[in-house]
Amino acid sequence: MIALGIFLHSVGGFAAGSFYIPFKKVRNWAWESYWLVNGILSWIIMPWIIALVTVPGLISILREAPKSSIFWTYLFGLLWGIGGLTFGLSMRYLGMSLGYAIALGFCAAFGTIIPPIYFGTFGDLITIASGLTTLGGVLACLIGIAICGWAGISKEKELPEEKKKETIKEFNFTKGLWVAIFAGVMSACMAFGIAAGKPIAELAVERGVPSLWQNSPIFICILAGGFTTNFIWCVLLNIKNRTTKNYLDTSNASLAGNYVFSALAGITWYFQFMFYGMGTTKMGQYDFSSWTIHMAFIIVFSNIWGLIFREWKGTSRRTHTIIFSGILVLILSTFIVGLGNYLGSIGK
Repeated sequence: MIALGIFLHSVGGFAAGSFYIPFKKVRNWAWESYWLVNGILSWIIMPWIIALVTVPGLISILREAPKSSIFWTYLFGLLWGIGGLTFGLSMRYLGMSLGYAIALGFCAAFGTIIPPIYFGTFGDLITIASGLTTLGGVLACLIGIAICGWAGISKEKELPEEKKKETIKEFNFTKGLWVAIFAGVMSACMAFGIAAGKPIAELAVERGVPSLWQNSPIFICILAGGFTTNFIWCVLLNIKNRTTKNYLDTSNASLAGNYVFSALAGITWYFQFMFYGMGTTKMGQYDFSSWTIHMAFIIVFSNIWGLIFREWKGTSRRTHTIIFSGILVLILSTFIVGLGNYLGSIGK
């Protein structure tokens, strides 16, 4: 069961590490335009479609769920939306490899450790072998993320400005660093939202919803909050930058393609949460570690894509060795977390 959970997290990580790729095909649209189209698909349409298909009696479950739980999941969704918004900006300024590593490093740390502290279970983790092993896996993940960040800094020092901008047109390390840190901290609110939504998931299971899909109603609430934040910001930017014409500009030969690729990015983005939600149901009593595993797989796949798209072109063998080492440590961390969950399942 734990192996299945890790596999599902890997699929979710692949989706999250890949969603930004379709944006590379968008032409003559401002960032706020394609980000909004992406958001409509990923935060509104897809959550409802998947939940309606997988959750019998969805409307009645949402109607009867504790109002406080819905409020907190939506509120954390609003805060997560700020993180998601700035996360997209970090990709613009740092590229996929470095942007993912820095943003998700902070996201993994906050999103993994705070929920057990809040629920008062953190103390139990440090008294038993399974808990210590799981925390060791979390630590290994953070070390792997730090190594990836080290590789990014090494890249920054080695490449001249014009080389960086060959693959990342708006490369700006200082601006991107601060944006990525802020995005990572705020994005951790997704983990808090899922924790706050547990009563909704429990109600869904009571009504006969398969445990694998119990988080689908939660995502409707969280992502609605995320969409609210992003919608307001993107519309404001559309007005400020006079880019509202992007959506209906028939003189743009890429108009239809822009909608298709932005929608594809949105669908891919949502799949990360669908598989993440499924994976958490298979991780046993230490399901809080799911967030770390999810972050690790995202960084692994985003760095692989970064290598494929030659974001590391022109860097030394030393820098390539560092980034490959970081990826290997991240992969190792998922096995350590899995071992901790296994020990917990057999009572050790």
